Amino acid sequence: MKLGDKLRSLRAVEGSLRGLGRSMTQQELAAAMKNEIGRGLSQAYLSQIENGARPHLTHTTRDLLARFFRVYPGFLVDDPEGYTPGLQSELRAIDAKIDSWLFAGAEQFTTDPILQHALLTIAEHEDSRRAILLLAEILRTPDLAERLGEVLHHGNHQNGVHKGNGHPPPSASLRN
Repeated sequence: MKLGDKLRSLRAVEGSLRGLGRSMTQQELAAAMKNEIGRGLSQAYLSQIENGARPHLTHTTRDLLARFFRVYPGFLVDDPEGYTPGLQSELRAIDAKIDSWLFAGAEQFTTDPILQHALLTIAEHEDSRRAILLLAEILRTPDLAERLGEVLHHGNHQNGVHKGNGHPPPSASLRN
Protein backbone atom coordinates (compact mmCIF):
# COMPACT_ATOMS: atom_id res chain seq x y z
CA MET A 1 0.00 0.00 0.00
CA LYS A 2 1.29 3.44 -0.86
CA LEU A 3 1.71 6.17 1.75
CA GLY A 4 -1.09 8.25 0.20
CA ASP A 5 -3.48 5.30 0.39
CA LYS A 6 -2.56 4.75 4.03
CA LEU A 7 -3.26 8.39 4.85
CA ARG A 8 -6.64 8.23 3.07
CA SER A 9 -7.44 5.05 4.98
CA LEU A 10 -6.52 6.65 8.31
CA ARG A 11 -8.72 9.66 7.49
CA ALA A 12 -11.61 7.27 6.76
CA VAL A 13 -11.18 5.42 10.07
CA GLU A 14 -10.80 8.68 11.99
CA GLY A 15 -13.96 10.10 10.41
CA SER A 16 -15.85 6.98 11.36
CA LEU A 17 -14.53 7.01 14.93
CA ARG A 18 -15.56 10.65 15.29
CA GLY A 19 -19.08 9.82 14.16
CA LEU A 20 -18.88 11.74 10.90
CA GLY A 21 -20.18 8.85 8.83
CA ARG A 22 -17.55 9.69 6.21
CA SER A 23 -13.84 10.22 5.83
CA MET A 24 -12.36 13.18 7.61
CA THR A 25 -11.45 15.81 5.01
CA GLN A 26 -7.88 16.97 4.64
CA GLN A 27 -8.94 20.38 5.98
CA GLU A 28 -10.60 18.77 9.01
CA LEU A 29 -7.47 16.69 9.60
CA ALA A 30 -5.25 19.78 9.45
CA ALA A 31 -7.46 21.63 11.95
CA ALA A 32 -7.84 18.62 14.28
CA MET A 33 -4.08 18.07 14.40
CA LYS A 34 -3.49 21.70 15.32
CA ASN A 35 -6.22 21.65 18.00
CA GLU A 36 -5.42 18.25 19.49
CA ILE A 37 -1.65 17.89 19.32
CA GLY A 38 -0.71 21.55 19.03
CA ARG A 39 0.82 21.36 15.60
CA GLY A 40 -0.72 20.64 12.26
CA LEU A 41 0.03 20.28 8.59
CA SER A 42 -1.53 22.32 5.83
CA GLN A 43 -4.31 20.91 3.68
CA ALA A 44 -2.09 21.48 0.63
CA TYR A 45 0.74 19.43 2.15
CA LEU A 46 -1.66 16.61 3.08
CA SER A 47 -2.94 16.65 -0.50
CA GLN A 48 0.61 16.38 -1.85
CA ILE A 49 1.26 13.37 0.39
CA GLU A 50 -1.95 11.66 -0.72
CA ASN A 51 -1.47 12.25 -4.45
CA GLY A 52 2.13 11.04 -4.37
CA ALA A 53 3.83 14.39 -4.99
CA ARG A 54 5.52 13.96 -1.58
CA PRO A 55 6.32 10.23 -1.46
CA HIS A 56 8.71 10.61 1.51
CA LEU A 57 7.91 12.29 4.80
CA THR A 58 10.31 14.15 7.02
CA HIS A 59 10.89 12.61 10.42
CA THR A 60 8.89 15.44 12.04
CA THR A 61 5.92 15.05 9.70
CA ARG A 62 5.87 11.28 10.15
CA ASP A 63 5.94 11.68 13.94
CA LEU A 64 3.13 14.26 13.90
CA LEU A 65 0.88 12.04 11.79
CA ALA A 66 1.74 8.95 13.83
CA ARG A 67 1.01 10.75 17.08
CA PHE A 68 -2.32 12.09 15.82
CA PHE A 69 -3.52 8.78 14.36
CA ARG A 70 -1.88 6.77 17.17
CA VAL A 71 -0.06 4.46 14.80
CA TYR A 72 3.53 3.28 14.72
CA PRO A 73 5.62 5.80 12.69
CA GLY A 74 6.99 2.94 10.56
CA PHE A 75 3.47 2.38 9.24
CA LEU A 76 3.66 5.71 7.42
CA VAL A 77 5.87 4.59 4.53
CA ASP A 78 5.18 2.91 1.20
CA ASP A 79 5.03 -0.86 1.50
CA PRO A 80 7.54 -2.75 -0.66
CA GLU A 81 6.34 -3.92 -4.09
CA GLY A 82 4.34 -7.13 -3.81
CA TYR A 83 3.79 -6.72 -0.08
CA THR A 84 0.21 -7.26 1.04
CA PRO A 85 -0.47 -6.91 4.75
CA GLY A 86 -2.47 -9.72 6.27
CA LEU A 87 -5.92 -9.25 7.65
CA GLN A 88 -4.58 -9.85 11.16
CA SER A 89 -2.26 -6.83 11.09
CA GLU A 90 -5.09 -4.65 9.76
CA LEU A 91 -7.35 -5.84 12.56
CA ARG A 92 -4.61 -5.04 15.11
CA ALA A 93 -4.43 -1.50 13.70
CA ILE A 94 -8.21 -1.19 13.98
CA ASP A 95 -8.10 -2.58 17.53
CA ALA A 96 -5.47 0.01 18.49
CA LYS A 97 -7.67 2.73 17.03
CA ILE A 98 -10.69 1.43 18.95
CA ASP A 99 -8.64 1.35 22.18
CA SER A 100 -7.57 4.93 21.60
CA TRP A 101 -11.17 5.97 20.99
CA LEU A 102 -12.34 4.15 24.15
CA PHE A 103 -9.62 5.73 26.33
CA ALA A 104 -10.51 9.18 24.96
CA GLY A 105 -14.18 8.47 25.58
CA ALA A 106 -13.51 7.36 29.14
CA GLU A 107 -11.80 10.70 29.82
CA GLN A 108 -15.06 12.44 28.88
CA PHE A 109 -17.14 10.57 31.47
CA THR A 110 -15.48 11.49 34.77
CA THR A 111 -18.92 12.28 36.23
CA ASP A 112 -20.11 8.73 35.48
CA PRO A 113 -17.46 6.44 36.99
CA ILE A 114 -19.38 3.25 36.15
CA LEU A 115 -19.49 4.11 32.45
CA GLN A 116 -15.89 5.32 32.57
CA HIS A 117 -14.78 2.02 34.13
CA ALA A 118 -16.74 0.04 31.52
CA LEU A 119 -15.06 1.90 28.65
CA LEU A 120 -11.62 1.40 30.20
CA THR A 121 -12.31 -2.30 30.76
CA ILE A 122 -13.16 -2.76 27.07
CA ALA A 123 -10.13 -0.70 26.00
CA GLU A 124 -7.82 -2.83 28.15
CA HIS A 125 -9.23 -6.10 26.81
CA GLU A 126 -6.78 -7.88 24.47
CA ASP A 127 -9.35 -7.77 21.60
CA SER A 128 -11.54 -4.74 22.18
CA ARG A 129 -12.98 -4.92 18.66
CA ARG A 130 -14.30 -8.41 19.34
CA ALA A 131 -15.64 -7.31 22.75
CA ILE A 132 -17.64 -4.50 21.13
CA LEU A 133 -18.95 -6.82 18.41
CA LEU A 134 -19.96 -9.33 21.09
CA LEU A 135 -21.77 -6.60 23.02
CA ALA A 136 -23.65 -5.65 19.84
CA GLU A 137 -24.78 -9.26 19.37
CA ILE A 138 -25.88 -9.48 23.01
CA LEU A 139 -27.97 -6.34 22.59
CA ARG A 140 -29.50 -7.65 19.34
CA THR A 141 -30.63 -10.87 21.03
CA PRO A 142 -34.01 -10.33 22.73
CA ASP A 143 -33.84 -10.42 26.55
CA LEU A 144 -30.22 -11.61 26.64
CA ALA A 145 -28.81 -8.39 28.12
CA GLU A 146 -31.42 -8.43 30.89
CA ARG A 147 -30.75 -12.10 31.68
CA LEU A 148 -26.97 -11.61 31.73
CA GLY A 149 -27.44 -8.62 34.02
CA GLU A 150 -29.46 -10.75 36.43
CA VAL A 151 -26.91 -13.59 36.39
CA LEU A 152 -23.98 -11.22 36.95
CA HIS A 153 -25.79 -9.35 39.71
CA HIS A 154 -26.70 -12.60 41.48
CA GLY A 155 -23.18 -14.06 41.07
CA ASN A 156 -21.51 -10.93 42.46
CA HIS A 157 -23.74 -10.74 45.52
CA GLN A 158 -23.87 -14.30 46.83
CA ASN A 159 -24.47 -14.40 50.60
CA GLY A 160 -24.86 -10.61 50.69
CA VAL A 161 -21.15 -10.03 50.06
CA HIS A 162 -20.06 -8.15 46.94
CA LYS A 163 -17.39 -10.06 45.09
CA GLY A 164 -15.24 -8.61 42.37
CA ASN A 165 -12.89 -5.72 41.84
CA GLY A 166 -14.45 -3.06 44.05
CA HIS A 167 -16.54 -1.54 41.26
CA PRO A 168 -20.29 -1.92 41.13
CA PRO A 169 -21.37 -4.69 38.77
CA PRO A 170 -22.46 -3.56 35.31
CA SER A 171 -25.84 -5.12 35.97
CA ALA A 172 -26.49 -2.55 38.72
CA SER A 173 -26.19 0.31 36.25
CA LEU A 174 -28.42 -1.50 33.74
CA ARG A 175 -31.32 -1.02 36.13
CA ASN A 176 -30.95 2.80 36.14
